[in-house]
Amino acid sequence: MARAVLFRGAGQPLEIVEAPTPTPAGEEILVRVACCTLCSSDMHTHAGRRESPTPTVLGHEIVGRIEAFGPDAARIDHRGVDLRLGDRVSWSVAASCGRCFYCADGLPQKCVSLHKYGHRRVEMAQPFAGGLADYVLLVSGSAIFRVPDALSDALVASANCATATVAAVLRAAGAIEGRTVLVLGAGILGLTACTMARSAGAAHVLPCDTNSARCGRARAFGATHAVTPDALPDAIADITSGRGADVTLELAGVASTVQAGLERTRIGGTLVLAGTVLPTPSVPLDPEAVVRRMLTIRGVHNYAPRDLATALDFLAGPGQAYPFADLIAHTFRLDEIDSAFACAHREAGQRVAVVP
Repeated sequence: MARAVLFRGAGQPLEIVEAPTPTPAGEEILVRVACCTLCSSDMHTHAGRRESPTPTVLGHEIVGRIEAFGPDAARIDHRGVDLRLGDRVSWSVAASCGRCFYCADGLPQKCVSLHKYGHRRVEMAQPFAGGLADYVLLVSGSAIFRVPDALSDALVASANCATATVAAVLRAAGAIEGRTVLVLGAGILGLTACTMARSAGAAHVLPCDTNSARCGRARAFGATHAVTPDALPDAIADITSGRGADVTLELAGVASTVQAGLERTRIGGTLVLAGTVLPTPSVPLDPEAVVRRMLTIRGVHNYAPRDLATALDFLAGPGQAYPFADLIAHTFRLDEIDSAFACAHREAGQRVAVVP
């Protein structure tokens, strides 16, 4: 028998249930969970700020070891690296068919038959579809990656969402080298964006956050400047001689930062929106201003498998120069799951890890 943490809805107690350890069929692969970190979206769902099918097993930032292969499962990862029993792996937050319109159009995260780990309704007989469990059963279409030995379990787990999402955001932003990059929000995503932008050659990286403590730690993550919103207009004007940011990354997910992004991006600049994954008040948009300022506005939701590859390569390479380990606040056992969520709600801006 194996355990899974069942979430039935906001305000309802989390329940640890047991079910038979699954046997993978067809192309499935059974992974024993080594670590699952609690993402902001898990916290939003747990608090009722975000709707999710229930019952479900939360957790999508996961790393584990291969326990068993289905009879038709590929024995290579997404890059063609051999896979064996016991290998440590992570995988894309969503499995896709590879054949539908969106998969063919380079948007596998919008597949018409998407299977999203930690975000789907589960059956009691087989609840192993999220990271808060002893096992996860990987379905066909999962982009699996064998992970570098040098990276800790907690760091790899958070790469599965946070770092890969930032990789997707920077890919959407275009050229970074020599640019001034404004990062709105200095939580996990924002700090990660600072490191990746600097590593990509950004000349200036300016995170902005209402929390001055977050601004303070941003310099350790590659920021060349860091300000609170009241100081942003003067700071961005001084850095850019009044032009505005070349690239603005909105990662806080609130209407005021979206508005700030529209206002502080220069003529011909690019604004990438990725933080607003909850219902958010509308912001005014002047179409004429967008046209005359020649703005590029992009939205990014989730990421493609190639972004997870970029994330893992970054963490195993340039990312080692930054104190990512400091962003893991605490580690809890699976049977301490209530304490883990309570801690994660208190420690916004850091990750809480859960291990079986």
